[in-house]
Amino acid sequence: MIFAPLFSGSGGNAIYVAEGDTHLLVDAGISGTRIAKELCRIGADPARLSGILITHEHTDHISGAGVLSRKYNLPVYATVGTWRAMREKIGAVHRDNIGILRTGTAVSLGGITVLPFPISHDAEEPVGYSFTTPDARCAVATDTGEIQEGWISCCEGADLVLLESNYDPGMLRMGPYPYDLKRRIMGNKGHLSNEDAGAAASRLIASGVKQLVLGHLSRENNFPELALRTVTDSLIAAGQSASIDVARRDGAAGIYELRGNICAKKSI
Repeated sequence: MIFAPLFSGSGGNAIYVAEGDTHLLVDAGISGTRIAKELCRIGADPARLSGILITHEHTDHISGAGVLSRKYNLPVYATVGTWRAMREKIGAVHRDNIGILRTGTAVSLGGITVLPFPISHDAEEPVGYSFTTPDARCAVATDTGEIQEGWISCCEGADLVLLESNYDPGMLRMGPYPYDLKRRIMGNKGHLSNEDAGAAASRLIASGVKQLVLGHLSRENNFPELALRTVTDSLIAAGQSASIDVARRDGAAGIYELRGNICAKKSI
């Protein structure tokens, strides 16, 4: 299995997951042109995508979905609630390309089994995703305001987990955001702080997760070095160690190949 975070941050998100002839895009929150260009840069053909999986309807996850679907005749998969909330935002999608997912029910998309699992976010029916092949498993868990047993259990034991580490509480409190927005981000339907990510990371590493990739970092309220240091310190305090990377906001930094018990990263 191939896993590549193309864009990951409050400004836009897109992740590439592939196995054999199955090529999936998780979210398309950047322009279709930029996503297509980034796919080509990592050696993936946007015209060969098997579909786009949407986590929820916020702009930083859907802005390029309709464009890509129309240009390359791609299926778009989302929960009923997400479809209801995003249909007008992404424009026309051919009826044959409207894929409906049920939260908690796994589906097979080519050679990958996809499980949409519930997360806690201020959206209609938001989900994270677990991806399983015969010899590898990875998961995407971002845009969730609290650590919950449900999504943690769906990520436990995976070879790789993309885990949200959105903000530093001190930076957020002292920053320029309006009070209501700060409350939303810090609420249980907002985002995980670096400290929250550290607590979740400890649970995941204890379960056997081999590689953590911190993602969805806020440009205004976080730094990659700060997120990495906070999560690493949490693991050290728990007597744990792990391989941890930080996904870039603008462009892929590497491609992860998951095979058996091996998780190898290839730099771009």
